[in-house]
Amino acid sequence: MEFSYQTYQRSFQQPLQTRYGQWSIRRGLVVTLEDDAGNIGQGEIAPLSWFGSETWEQAQAYCQQLPRQLTDAHILSIPDRYPACQFGLGSAWEVLHQKSVSAPVFPEICGLLPTGSPALSAASKLWEQGYRTFKWKIGVDVIEQEQAIFQQLIEALPPQALLRLDANGGLTYESVCRWLKLCDQVTDTLRIEYLEQPLLPKQLSAMLSLSQQFQTPLALDESVATLSQLQYCVQQGWNGIFVIKPAICGYPHRLRQFCQAHPIDAVFSSVFESEVGRQACLRLAAELSNPQRAIGFGVRHWLSPDE
Repeated sequence: MEFSYQTYQRSFQQPLQTRYGQWSIRRGLVVTLEDDAGNIGQGEIAPLSWFGSETWEQAQAYCQQLPRQLTDAHILSIPDRYPACQFGLGSAWEVLHQKSVSAPVFPEICGLLPTGSPALSAASKLWEQGYRTFKWKIGVDVIEQEQAIFQQLIEALPPQALLRLDANGGLTYESVCRWLKLCDQVTDTLRIEYLEQPLLPKQLSAMLSLSQQFQTPLALDESVATLSQLQYCVQQGWNGIFVIKPAICGYPHRLRQFCQAHPIDAVFSSVFESEVGRQACLRLAAELSNPQRAIGFGVRHWLSPDE
C-alpha cells in the first residue's frame, strides 16, 4: 500500500470552554492508503492529548517516519501509545479492504451546548433544528452560578428533552453530591439522562460508590478514553454508561471485538474530527453504540466548514 498524509487545521466558530481551558483550533491529519489496483482508503488522526492520546506533534512525527510503502504488518503494529494513529490508519485500512463502504445509519444525535448562560439561547436554536438531547458542560464556573443557570435551562427546555451534564472530571466529591441531589430533584420537570465523568479517572471507586447512592445515572468518559482503560473499568465492575470516543480509542477492529464481547451501555462521541474521521466514527457507532441513546456528534455548529 502507498501511504501519504496531509495535515489540517480548523478554527472553532467560538472557543470551546472546558475545565481544561479554551480550545480554539482543531488540528489533525488525514491519511491515505492506495493499493496496487488503485483502490483508496482514507482515515483521520485526530489526537486529544488532554484525554490521554498522543499529541498532534507526536502523531505527525510518527507519520513522518513511516515508509511510503506500507504492509498490513505496519498498520497492525502501531504502539498503543499512539491510539489516534491506530484509529486513523486502522480506519483507512478497513475502508481499503472493504472496497465499498455504505453510509452509516445512526441513531439520534446529541447537540453540544456552550458553557454558562449562552446555553439558554443555543438550546432553543438546536431544538428548532431537531435536536432532542443536549449536553452541557459544568465544573467551569462556581457551582452556585452554574446551578442557577441549570435551573433556567431546565425551565427553558421542553419536557420531552433530555439533558446530559459533563464535568470532564472537574468536580470534587462534595460538589458531585450537590449536583446529583439537584438532578434527582428536577426529574419530574426534565429528565437528566446522566452526569458524565464527575471525578478524575483515578477516583473510579468513588464514582462506583456514587452510582449506587443517587437516582441520576453516571457515565464514564476520560476514564475510558483508550481501549485498555475501557477494559480496566469493566473489570472493576462498572456497569453504568460508557462514553466512547472512537477516534482516540485505538484500532477500530479491537474496539469492535471488545464491544461485541461485552454488552456495555455505550454512547459514542466526537472529538471534533473532520468529515473523514466523522464517517469512520459513525460507522462504528451504528454497529456498537446503544441505539436507545443519542450519539454525541452534534458538534458541527462549533467548527468552521471543512476545507
